[in-house]
Amino acid sequence: MVRDGIYYGLACIVAAIIVFWLTHLIWLALIPVLLAAFFLQFFRDPEREIPTGHGLVVSPGDGKVTDIALVQSEQGPRTRVSIFLNVFNVHVNRAPISGLIKAVEYRRGKFRNAMDSVSAELNEQNICTIIGEDGQEVTFKQIAGLLARRIVFTKKKGDRVQRGERVGLIKFGSRVDVLFPADSQVAVKLGDKVKGGSSIVATISVAREGVSRSVAPPADTTGSVR
Repeated sequence: MVRDGIYYGLACIVAAIIVFWLTHLIWLALIPVLLAAFFLQFFRDPEREIPTGHGLVVSPGDGKVTDIALVQSEQGPRTRVSIFLNVFNVHVNRAPISGLIKAVEYRRGKFRNAMDSVSAELNEQNICTIIGEDGQEVTFKQIAGLLARRIVFTKKKGDRVQRGERVGLIKFGSRVDVLFPADSQVAVKLGDKVKGGSSIVATISVAREGVSRSVAPPADTTGSVR
């Protein structure tokens, strides 16, 4: 359980007691009780089994895969997997790979529908780039949605993280994007339900002992790549 959930839940319980004391109406006091139950459910933080293996990229969050696209970045062509989190998903975010945090950038922005493709550029977001143990870079974005008004990120530039480690939280409906080298093998398809820290979204080509293990470029699962 994330600490915020306990605070919100207790506040709602106190409100329920005050409402009942003032009105003696059970049905009216039940409203903040139901809100307390929602907050406790929303801020849950279950343990996850983290997969092991070279080059694995795990989902940064729980949700549904809504877009897989080839995009251009400062690091060159990248495959971007977008995951939409509704209010019933776990909203704790996890590191997609193990490595050193190269950069963290917070951008103020709008609060458009997180399923809208333009939200990746226009919405409030936090962008974290991690250099993996094999030198590959993976970037993930915490993107606010219509309801989200606060993005929490608990790490900073220079920190080391482990694959699947808890790194933050987006409050209420939101989206996470993960970007990795374009020659990686994508392990998900549109509509897949994924779990943060445990669902593998891709395998990156890894060079070991001077021998490159090449991986075929991801197939076009969207019908159009942009």
